[in-house]
Amino acid sequence: MAAYRPPHIAASEITPRGIYMSRRNFIGTAAAGFALAGAGSAFAAPLQAKPGPYKLDEKLTPKEAVTSYNNFYEFGTDKSDPSNNAGDFKPTPWTVKVDGLVGNPKEFGLEELMKMPIEDRTYRMRCVEGWSMVIPWIGFPLAALLDQVEPQGSAKYVSFETVVRPEEMPGQKGLFQPLPWPYVEGLRLDEARHPLAILAVGLYGETLPNQNGAPIRLVVPWKYGFKSIKSIVRISLTEKQPETTWKNSNAREYGFYSNVNPAVDHPRWSQATEQRIGEGGFFSTARRKTLPFNGYGDEVASLYSGMDLKANY
Repeated sequence: MAAYRPPHIAASEITPRGIYMSRRNFIGTAAAGFALAGAGSAFAAPLQAKPGPYKLDEKLTPKEAVTSYNNFYEFGTDKSDPSNNAGDFKPTPWTVKVDGLVGNPKEFGLEELMKMPIEDRTYRMRCVEGWSMVIPWIGFPLAALLDQVEPQGSAKYVSFETVVRPEEMPGQKGLFQPLPWPYVEGLRLDEARHPLAILAVGLYGETLPNQNGAPIRLVVPWKYGFKSIKSIVRISLTEKQPETTWKNSNAREYGFYSNVNPAVDHPRWSQATEQRIGEGGFFSTARRKTLPFNGYGDEVASLYSGMDLKANY
């Protein structure tokens, strides 16, 4: 069977396979990789990253599952919608505005973001819906970005905002909207500065696919997945706890903290166990025990000393 070629791309524009498979010839710079990836969700470019401090002795979730079984309501509410509907999204050019209670507010272009200390980070990811994955991310500590804007002493929280582009994101248009746009999220400043919290620019050694949050997203592995906001365009430091989309939509079910906690059930289902996607078959019903803080308790439990963890769902 002949390889599929999108009709808008001429044969002369396709990188020869021999060059593509040679990382030294193909990579160039990470920013150039994003330009190649910008053609649509089916395209990705290799990324170079140094080994990071966080690895897991657990089987990785297959890349096919990570990039096809996903929540990203801006592209649709079905698990397969993001991978099917993200082809028109353009992740380049891109800027992230960082403002609020900072001494040096700034807009970061993608090229500048890619000069951050990019590392390989393999993390568990636990969805509030009761399924989980193990994903090899590529990214840099969120703290490295915050250091550049000089947070003021009055800053206590960090808010995040996703892009709004109805012409490129089908889930954002039409009479019925599952959520208000833009999607917003937030962390306490000490959570945001924790070494585990990263801004991811890739997974499985390549730039982020559109459906996974291209070109830059948050990853906070000790919290339920909806806290890890995708396709970020703005980060603001605030004194008051910021608004968050799911808490605003249904505060009874989705709290501000939303730390993974097997002892606190979702009002409509248990959180004591989870289904690891790709384990025993893609749609296996096998379950494993959910770990407090998704297994990162030794690193992050001290952030919540004295808090009632049953109240911070």
